[in-house]
Amino acid sequence: MSITKKDVIKVADLARLALTENETEIYTTQLTRILGYVEKLSELDTTGVEPTTYTVPLKTALREDRVRESLPREEALKNAPEAERGCFKVPQIIE
Repeated sequence: MSITKKDVIKVADLARLALTENETEIYTTQLTRILGYVEKLSELDTTGVEPTTYTVPLKTALREDRVRESLPREEALKNAPEAERGCFKVPQIIE
């Protein structure tokens, strides 16, 4: 499959990108090469290969849920840019 300059211009327009003539040429060439490589990969025999989204088995990195002492408030607020009445003070975002 080959990508045309018209295709690149259309995609750039959809993405609201302003491309120069030189950039259009470069991206046309690059996208054509990428699609050529994907076509080459599709020629591989994948019979018996199960589809997967991960190449390595996933392990859930969870720790045991247990009650324990929390960080003291003073220590938690020590590096806060601003604190007020024992709480982090953040800029108001809702008027």
